[in-house]
Amino acid sequence: MSTAVSPSSRTVLVTGATSGIGWETARLLARQGDTVVLHAPDRASGDDAVDRLVAAGADRLRLRLVVADFSRLDEVRAMAARVADEHPVLDVLVNNAAVAAPERRTMTADGNELALQVNFLAAYLLTKELSGALSARPGGRVVNVSSSMHRTASIAWNDPHRARRYSRLAAYAQSQLALTVFARAAAPAGAGWTSVSVHPGVCDTALMPLYAHEGDSATEGAERVVRLCDPATDIVPGGYYDRTALSPAAPVAMEDRTVRRLCKLADQLVGNAA
Repeated sequence: MSTAVSPSSRTVLVTGATSGIGWETARLLARQGDTVVLHAPDRASGDDAVDRLVAAGADRLRLRLVVADFSRLDEVRAMAARVADEHPVLDVLVNNAAVAAPERRTMTADGNELALQVNFLAAYLLTKELSGALSARPGGRVVNVSSSMHRTASIAWNDPHRARRYSRLAAYAQSQLALTVFARAAAPAGAGWTSVSVHPGVCDTALMPLYAHEGDSATEGAERVVRLCDPATDIVPGGYYDRTALSPAAPVAMEDRTVRRLCKLADQLVGNAA
């Protein structure tokens, strides 16, 4: 059974909310009357995103902006602390922020491959840091915006930063597989919140060249994300959704051993940067 929460009382954090599916997700949630906390990688793009949301009809008083460069885990921690302080009750976290892996292997200042850190490790750290706020009211949700490309991926356990053999597609797909697996592990026992992952479809965003030459609109993709944020939508904890349908994730993502191994690796990589 779903826990009924008045939409006007909900608070939702959307990462990567300055463009594409993230911005459209923020717009749709704001239209419902939610308080939307928008994450931006820098102040200028964040202010611009807020201005565009207001121009699209959003209530500026229900928009909050937080800034963090996800290629720096210290900024992720600082952002999490600010969100937890200002929003002790967080109903939904949408882990949407993502970058296409560069043509050449790029390492962050924290010592991690760029796509792995921005697309997965930042979401992993943010979710863990916000566990208290997500647990503050029954029915909390974490929605990881993943990709069907996780099916083509493998996690290079002994070389997660792909130093020996780098391919931008393999690096990106690995980050999406990790995010999908994490949805099965995110909520600690008794936490009071659940997590899922979703492939919102191939959409016309900055990431589309990784998939195809044309796709659905960002709005259509966002509608599929927002559906999973809705307390009226029953969800399967740890489930993977392909657009609106509950679907089997890649077989490796369904293995409990993979979940445990991934969390151990992520703790090491995030801890190394602490």
